[in-house]
Amino acid sequence: MRRFMTRVARVAVAFLLLAGAASGARAEPMSSACSQAHKPQTLDMAQQPLNLGQLKSQLYVYACYGTYDRDLDGVLSEAKTYVETRAGQVAKPALVLDIDETSLSNLPIELIDDFGFINGIPCTPALSAPCGFDGWVALAQAKAIDGTLALFNAAKAKGVAVFFITGRYLNEEEPTVKNLKAAGYDGWDGLVLRTRGDHKTVIEYKSDERKNITDKGYTIIANVGDQQSDLDGGYAERAYKLPNPFYFIP
Repeated sequence: MRRFMTRVARVAVAFLLLAGAASGARAEPMSSACSQAHKPQTLDMAQQPLNLGQLKSQLYVYACYGTYDRDLDGVLSEAKTYVETRAGQVAKPALVLDIDETSLSNLPIELIDDFGFINGIPCTPALSAPCGFDGWVALAQAKAIDGTLALFNAAKAKGVAVFFITGRYLNEEEPTVKNLKAAGYDGWDGLVLRTRGDHKTVIEYKSDERKNITDKGYTIIANVGDQQSDLDGGYAERAYKLPNPFYFIP
């Protein structure tokens, strides 16, 4: 993490100071997950092409200073409006949600791991050192993405069945259920997790599970995910892609 602070990611603050001088932008991160410990130092990027460290700085600024939240809210507001309008027009309406970066935010672990992916290292509740994503899941302390929780509650109020289809594995079901409930999601109609050794692509796995829902007589009026692979493969009237520049799952 120190390497990130001293060598890798230094462009963000200079950009913010320049933008703030012109527009009165905030001088502190807007997200509670973004502490000053992660804040990059300045670097004049005009003298060199964009590199990995600078990209990480852009990710930090995007995630921590409101733009990410604004972009999430824009997509989720559209989804909520459609679900509320469409719910009474079909006999058995359903909403499908992904979990990671769709229903729950993993930004704290992404920051502490410097936007890398680690597994097999337990996490402490304070996230005082880099640790594994599986350890983070076990903590069950991810916060809800506000717009998705609002969508979930609006769907339930309109009598829409809500199903979670996640790339998490069956052995992670207990902390996943605990985390969803702690974050405010309660009363869903189905939670689907992957089995170890499943060789389907994400598109095949998730579209097959959506088909299973429609085979039960439901009409999936909206499918929401942060990866295109969450959405491809059909079996939903509308698909809503949330922004996620932090990682890619084909």
